[in-house]
Amino acid sequence: QVQLVESGGGLVQAGGSLRLSCAASGSLFSINALGWYRQAPGKQREWVAIITSGGSTNYADSVKGRFTISRDNAKNTMYLQMNSLKPEDTAVYYCNADIIRRYTSRADNYWGQGTQVTVSS
Repeated sequence: QVQLVESGGGLVQAGGSLRLSCAASGSLFSINALGWYRQAPGKQREWVAIITSGGSTNYADSVKGRFTISRDNAKNTMYLQMNSLKPEDTAVYYCNADIIRRYTSRADNYWGQGTQVTVSS
């Protein structure tokens, strides 16, 4: 069993910062790409950022220059540092990962439960 758990969400004023974490646990062999998505109430899910196993990153235009994605392979943990937050960043943020489980040779995709980020004006 593999599980992703997000943490670090909360309420912050516009211009503030938050750091989200996504920890992978269970019987896994390796983690390939890791990404963050977000979904605001009544809106479709939006891709935010991705980081590959080699550390290459990419960001949605809406967060570029403000958010930084990173990973700690030794801890099987991914982070999203969010600076200069705006009210439009308010959403539930989800961790997504391509993970190779132990004793398998293929990568499966996993989602976390999500963590709420609320940015007030």
